[in-house]
Amino acid sequence: MLKKMSIKKIMVASCAIVILMIMYLLPDEASKEIDVLKSGETYTYDNIVNTIYLVDSNDYVSRTSIASVNGDSVTVSKDLIGGLIIDGSKENIIPNGFRSIIPSGTTLLDAILDNKTLTIDFSKEFLEVPEKDEEKMIESIIYTLTSIDGIDNVIIKVEGKVLDSMPSGRRLPTTLNRKYGINKSYDLVNTQKIDSYTLYYVNSYNGYEYYVPVTKYVNNNNEDKIKVIIKELSSSPIYETNLMSYLNANTEVYDYELSGNNLKLNFNNLLLSDEDSNKILEEVIYTIGLSMDAVYNDLEEVSFYVNNEEIYTLNINDIK
Repeated sequence: MLKKMSIKKIMVASCAIVILMIMYLLPDEASKEIDVLKSGETYTYDNIVNTIYLVDSNDYVSRTSIASVNGDSVTVSKDLIGGLIIDGSKENIIPNGFRSIIPSGTTLLDAILDNKTLTIDFSKEFLEVPEKDEEKMIESIIYTLTSIDGIDNVIIKVEGKVLDSMPSGRRLPTTLNRKYGINKSYDLVNTQKIDSYTLYYVNSYNGYEYYVPVTKYVNNNNEDKIKVIIKELSSSPIYETNLMSYLNANTEVYDYELSGNNLKLNFNNLLLSDEDSNKILEEVIYTIGLSMDAVYNDLEEVSFYVNNEEIYTLNINDIK
């Protein structure tokens, strides 16, 4: 009898343990937050995805996204910098086809935000970057951090000293922002009256599409910048690569109007991918929207019209 009772107790206890393990392992659908304790700080992951600029398989600094933290601008910046460091805290979730670029072993010593300028202080390993990657590393940092709401400028320090030049001797502005450019392309006949604009193209890796910004430097010939951008995006692929915009080569912008932070663009019907249903390809909306956002500061909306009929309005915050 005692033997039977003992066996029964063991079976009940075993079942209880199994049930507890199942409850522990199954995710709580009511709350998908995961608290991660790291370096004395608690970060909360809540299905948050943020923009990050990593180097793609074609060596372009490219716009993609990565799981990130829910927090203020400084907290998010610290987390995303972990994705920019080789073998950093986000090594296991770097998207396929992309690579981090800040040298392995680099640590972020401090990050302070003041009046939309983020000052970040790295350890000395930061300066071990290969010369061929210096420019890409700076571009990656600038574009990643200025994608965060509330950050417009970046100051880089190394071991407490403001970085004004790279190991190769390349000079750097003390305060960095998107005027620095990215994936730079030069089409100049002289060094006078130089203008620039940034175009966003589409690229893909194993079926995953992402966006590649290219800053073009040209001699200012007083051409309308908006029309020049549309013309560039509708041209053939650049640099004999597969960078595309999916914009029909004969697309034309008739006119445009900037009212406050809202931009209205009026095109011919070749903007449409399907005239019967008034559809515009998502890739076309994004390449134009991102390129226009690079022209105008604090742009909130881009409205797409065809022959003066509104077809679609893009909220810029939705693509940042």
